Amino acid sequence: MSAWSAYAFALDPLSYAKYDQVKTTALHLDLKADFAKKSLDGYAELTLDWLDKKATTLDLDTRELTISKIEAQDAKGAWRKADYSLGKFDEEKGQPLHVKLPGQQKKVRIHYRTAPTATALQWLQPVQTMSGKYPFMFSQSQAINARSWVPIQDTPAVRFTYSARIEAPQGLRVVMSADNDMKATGKGGWKFNMPQPIPSYLLAIGIGELEAATLGGRTGVYAEPQRIKAAEYELADTEKMVEAAEKLYGPYRWGRYDMLVLPPSFPIGGMENPRLTFLTPTMIAGDRSLVDLIAHELAHSWSGNLVTNSSWKHWWLNEGFTTYVTTRILEEIYGKEVALMNLQLEQEEALEMLKDLPPAKQALVSRQPDTSAEYYPDTSLAYPKGAWFLHTLEQRAGRAAFDTFLRGWFDGHAFQSVTNDQFLDYLRKNLLAKNPKIMSEAELDEWIYGPGIPQSGKQAVSQRLAQLNASIDGWVKGSVSTEQLKAKDWNAAEWMKFLNDIDNKADANKLAELDRVYDLANTKNNEVAFRFYRASVHAGYRAVRPQLEAFLMSVGRQKFVVPLYAALREKPEDRAWAEGIYKKARERYHPETQSSVDKAMGKQ
Repeated sequence: MSAWSAYAFALDPLSYAKYDQVKTTALHLDLKADFAKKSLDGYAELTLDWLDKKATTLDLDTRELTISKIEAQDAKGAWRKADYSLGKFDEEKGQPLHVKLPGQQKKVRIHYRTAPTATALQWLQPVQTMSGKYPFMFSQSQAINARSWVPIQDTPAVRFTYSARIEAPQGLRVVMSADNDMKATGKGGWKFNMPQPIPSYLLAIGIGELEAATLGGRTGVYAEPQRIKAAEYELADTEKMVEAAEKLYGPYRWGRYDMLVLPPSFPIGGMENPRLTFLTPTMIAGDRSLVDLIAHELAHSWSGNLVTNSSWKHWWLNEGFTTYVTTRILEEIYGKEVALMNLQLEQEEALEMLKDLPPAKQALVSRQPDTSAEYYPDTSLAYPKGAWFLHTLEQRAGRAAFDTFLRGWFDGHAFQSVTNDQFLDYLRKNLLAKNPKIMSEAELDEWIYGPGIPQSGKQAVSQRLAQLNASIDGWVKGSVSTEQLKAKDWNAAEWMKFLNDIDNKADANKLAELDRVYDLANTKNNEVAFRFYRASVHAGYRAVRPQLEAFLMSVGRQKFVVPLYAALREKPEDRAWAEGIYKKARERYHPETQSSVDKAMGKQ
């Protein structure tokens, strides 16, 4: 029995796949994009490894797929029809597809088309793009939405290589989370190959009017023609980031590191699709002040893509590790103070987050059974709390020892899906056994399974941010004027700290004065704009509504729009206005964002 199989079963409760019986080892997609029907149509071919010698049924995950036929390849290479059935539809998990086979065939081909409402795909009209000439489509498969555009074993426990041939309308370029040839023309279809095994949530596709720019020897960016120059400028340090990460954690194992800057309806900041990170345009500030997002997505090339959580219960192994590695990359390139500012903000926002979370959701890993409603801890807290735990280990073990330990974790589990138990065993054997004083079992238990941040967790302190405290306190109380803040030279982190700390403390007059002096309603930095709009809503500063409306109508990043709609819902005089905006904006958002805002607006 392999080390992986010793840990991995129970099966992932969010998948219908019985991957203890059969596993997908390779996938080939042959699909045509139809923008008029908002559909991908073609087939998926799965190469299978049968683990259970008695099994002859292949169980796959699907959501709203229309299956036309399924074939299996016989020993002579001929394709023959296979029997199949679709199980009952489940709101969360979609539908199981049961393929009944005469034996243990090595290859199965599923002919299908996607629904216009596929949860992973957003089909944009030309008016929603920068040029207004062509439509655009992109995917977001994480966490369990790959099944809405590919019939697959949709669980991070299963890894496979893949290839694809995609047909798209003239004038559009297709890119995927695979090797993208910047010189490709698409003649005969756009062809892709991903030689490293990945989990299904890292399957990704984008189709649109795109141009490419080279950033370094193995880095580049794709974006709409009107955005390519700004993207090229903003992302200029990417090659340096790859080199800094390699210096810390070993070779980059994915060939190229390219990025795709998407239209603003992309629902998250970035998605670490291997070889082609998907990015929100909201990180383009014009001054490279938000490139920590790039450092984060790049860090996933080690934590998440290379070593992957085996189910979403173990999410912190992806995001907590990546958040820790992000700080280390930033320090390598921009210095200790910049890294400390980001870390302090991250930890302060984590402590704020805890105020609204029930204790059962505050663990890194739940002890509840996989079938329980408490199966998931809070996914957003996993980022800063997981990183805080790793920073604590680093502080106590010493950086040199901890770096060796962490690189060993990545090297020893490369291209594997892992569990929390596996990490804890590795931690005990390779760090704590050598120096038990680093952390007791009781404290380890508190960090992983307990609520909140343990008392032993030291908060990061940036001297530059610490100097703001007196100004913030004085400004709120009125002893420091808005002009005396001397904020024209503040960087993004200082503005974010200031706006976080005054939120719900400053009235409408003070927000109006802040806006008059520093023109925050029109800032090009979306992280700063979001925090200013949120504080303005809480303060009742409604003169900001035109800019806030423009923001909500154009940006679909959940991190920004969900808290803004939630804040607008708090007061009756804001609620009606917000509902009017959402009625117009909803169709512009990705399905994931629609679902999240529906909940925030009390419509679910």
